[in-house]
Amino acid sequence: MSRRPPRILILTASVGEGHDLPARVLASDLEAAGATATVIDSVGDMGEVQRAIIEGFSHFMIEKANWLWDWVYWLIDVFPPTRWLFERLSMLLGARAMMNQIARHDPDVVVSTYPGTSDLLGRMRAMGRLGRPTATAITDLSALRYWSHPGVDLHLITHPESAEEVARRIGREDGIHPVRGLYKNEFAVHVEPADARRALDLPADVPVVVVSGGGWAVGDLEGAARVALDRGAFVVVLCGRNDGVRARLAADFAGEPRLRAAGFTEQMSEYLAAADVLVHSTAGLTVLEALIRGANVISYGWGVAHIRLNNQAFVRFGLAQVATTRQELGAALDHALAHPRQPDDSFAALPSAASYVLDAVPEWRLEQP
Repeated sequence: MSRRPPRILILTASVGEGHDLPARVLASDLEAAGATATVIDSVGDMGEVQRAIIEGFSHFMIEKANWLWDWVYWLIDVFPPTRWLFERLSMLLGARAMMNQIARHDPDVVVSTYPGTSDLLGRMRAMGRLGRPTATAITDLSALRYWSHPGVDLHLITHPESAEEVARRIGREDGIHPVRGLYKNEFAVHVEPADARRALDLPADVPVVVVSGGGWAVGDLEGAARVALDRGAFVVVLCGRNDGVRARLAADFAGEPRLRAAGFTEQMSEYLAAADVLVHSTAGLTVLEALIRGANVISYGWGVAHIRLNNQAFVRFGLAQVATTRQELGAALDHALAHPRQPDDSFAALPSAASYVLDAVPEWRLEQP
């Protein structure tokens, strides 16, 4: 009797690089191990109406109405009646499309890198509508209501500190695993800061501060840059895929030789190895990557909805400082520059996310007559 390669379906959502990147890295690791991995945009596949609601409304709230983002988050995460309604609407609008996706690809394991999809998978699994093992790839530190669900088999966490909250939400401790492999594998290899600065043509004799607003370049990037420049730093502002923000910053700081406004980059490992400090607005993987590389982290510039809860967790676990005003950011930068951080090599020793996913594949599904 022969065996076929395992088939893994990875559900992401193109509403930020923080979901797409883990999906790509996990798929690459699975394929390197001999599996077949398919990545699909679960939001886009739900139909144009749902996609327009999720992506369009998210862009509007982030760019024009942060107060509305806070309000919506409270309704769907905190207030029980509207949370109940949201969860039922999610099932109504998304379950059939997701089941069609799963039936089309016939995977041995389904993995989600997006909280809305993770919650939906857990609900369908708990109701008996989904007979495949499931996994959620959790890349936030806290605010994990929709990232985690009792019906999901595997909870793969990037921050070991997240285990307590996940266990509390799902009512058990088994199946919760800190992993590597949801960020680029190059972070497992040590990089000397001096080498990274030479590779990126950054100065060797002044502090380097990286300012990032995530894939959509949200938050007070300009304010963060000015505060860092006032402290004599060379500043790199990473604007993700938001070309409009990058162009505006490049124009506003056209006469400043100590500032570089960059777009989406594949050199995040080098930038964070070169940095003394990361000022970041959206929590998530970039904070973890900076800690691995030994950069001090300050969360500043956005701080709404789930970011506020992540900020509280950063402080609670001693992972990052949090600033809410430019004055607070200045004080936090002074402290960070005076207290350098060392790289954290412990993450390289963690098991890979791909290994847990492959272990979840039922052996009988791979046997072929």
